Amino acid sequence: MLEELRSRLQSQIEEFDRELRVELPKRIATAVAMGDLRENAEYTSALERQEFVRARLSQLTRRQSELSGINLRDVPRDVVGFGSRVALADDDGGKMTLRIVFPEFVELDDEMISIASPLGRALLGARPGQKVNLQAPGGERSYMVLEIVTLHGETLTHEKGS
Repeated sequence: MLEELRSRLQSQIEEFDRELRVELPKRIATAVAMGDLRENAEYTSALERQEFVRARLSQLTRRQSELSGINLRDVPRDVVGFGSRVALADDDGGKMTLRIVFPEFVELDDEMISIASPLGRALLGARPGQKVNLQAPGGERSYMVLEIVTLHGETLTHEKGS
């Protein structure tokens, strides 16, 4: 999983870097050539996009540094943490499986949740068989941690009746 995230992150960095170094300078030059910059929407739009891309590149570069610093020997094997796939049962008996990821990698179709989300924060450090509670807009919710697959690829399961 770490390699997949590193690859996706590198790809995003390369796309934004290309936009910042190649595409945006062309857009800005074209807008400048149009004349009066005070009322030039193209120029203003390109500058705003340039500011956004620079900020996003900075954020992605920091995240890349954080990912590079992850050493599997330092990641606990028996609790929910970054990268863990977690099987849960809710109060109503519904079951779901989620992966805990950085906010930049959240893809709802892939059942990923942010480590910074209320549920993500509530799950951090939880073990199989543990119940976690969180305050949701609709009231308090509880989830039972059924199974964890850590970054190590190890599966930990809550045995019923234990």
